[in-house]
Amino acid sequence: DVGKIYGVQWRNFNGEDQILNLINSIKKDPNGRRHLISAWNPPDLKNMSLPACHVLSQFFISQNKLSCQLYQRSCDMFLGVPFNIASYSLLTHMLARECNLDVGIFVHTLGDFHIYEEHFNQVEIQLKRSPKKLASLNFKTKNFFEYNVDDFKLINYDYHPKIEANMNV
Repeated sequence: DVGKIYGVQWRNFNGEDQILNLINSIKKDPNGRRHLISAWNPPDLKNMSLPACHVLSQFFISQNKLSCQLYQRSCDMFLGVPFNIASYSLLTHMLARECNLDVGIFVHTLGDFHIYEEHFNQVEIQLKRSPKKLASLNFKTKNFFEYNVDDFKLINYDYHPKIEANMNV
């Protein structure tokens, strides 16, 4: 249990459901500048296994495309950042579908970015690998809050073998 971190803050930030508010805000005021989600809740920091790393995301619409900018205050470049890129990109696809928008871009702003010394060997392995062709995402259209993992399919996902590493907390 990681405590009152991301999902808790998104769905109950001092009584506010930020995800529901975000969806309603995008639908009602697509040109608004307040389409935000925050995971940084100072009174709850003591109830988290570690303070939120990806702390603020802002969504914006241009040419009927929904884009996301994420600010990440602490960035484990080997383990955390790749997962965060995938997660927020998926979230952007889901929100765009829910709000009848196309998908725009993902912008990732990094604060304190680092590679832990105990990951140096794994990073060396990763750097020797050649990139592969990107997969495409396919998923059903349904209510945003009813999705489950089986609703998402990666098409033509070609990947390298996993590289194991321990997470630092």
